[in-house]
Amino acid sequence: VVMLTGDNQHTANAIGQQLGVSKVIAQVLPQDKEQEIRRLQESGKKVAMVGDGINDAPALARADVGIAIGAGTDIALEAADIVLMKNDLLDAVTAIHLSRAVIRNVKENLFWAFLYNTIGIPIAAGVFFPLWGWKLDPMFAAAAMSLSSVCVVSNALRLRWFKPHRSKQDAAGQNAVSIPESSDTTNKKGEKTMKKTLKIDGMMCSHCTGRVSQVLNAIDGVSAEVSLEDHAAYLTLTADVPDEVLVKAVTDAGYTVTEVL
Repeated sequence: VVMLTGDNQHTANAIGQQLGVSKVIAQVLPQDKEQEIRRLQESGKKVAMVGDGINDAPALARADVGIAIGAGTDIALEAADIVLMKNDLLDAVTAIHLSRAVIRNVKENLFWAFLYNTIGIPIAAGVFFPLWGWKLDPMFAAAAMSLSSVCVVSNALRLRWFKPHRSKQDAAGQNAVSIPESSDTTNKKGEKTMKKTLKIDGMMCSHCTGRVSQVLNAIDGVSAEVSLEDHAAYLTLTADVPDEVLVKAVTDAGYTVTEVL
């Protein structure tokens, strides 16, 4: 398991340690994520990528299997092969277990169908009649063929009762992650911050605010809170980020910045 994130290294390492992720790659750009996926594929591995943001789209498209979180951005949903219905990362594990159950079910159906037809078709065709006098009445053969289809469909319908296998801790929602206070999520002493407000036109729902929040928070040194009522994004900057970069990020997401305060 590899964690790819645009967040700072200290935060990523803290979360990776809590989750038991052996390899953490932080402060990466979208093209860096795609390159890491490509590198893993070139080493002979089959790669599944889980993501929800605009920055994840290239990696989702490159991976052998792209899995998008249900509440992710539209471009991530379009780039992925599988879209999870809920905003729960554990559903990615459920999707893998369900996929294995489906493949196992398909193999079972193929095995019994081949075995059934290998025995039934020669008897129905009269191959064994000259030797042992075996024959099959056409009416019985038709009923037997229909019964085989019923058995295959019934076996496939068992997947309706599929239940994900999760630990008690995960099921109870107790697998919380805490970030150490030494992490860079808090400002270092003496670090200067700057406040800015972006007036944004075109946001109509919570999905819109979530999308704007994602693109702004993806910029290094920017922490954004987006208000639908005020049609504005309130930014806290810990780095010198030009207004043009902020405006371009929002514009590329499909919205219009009317004013920068």
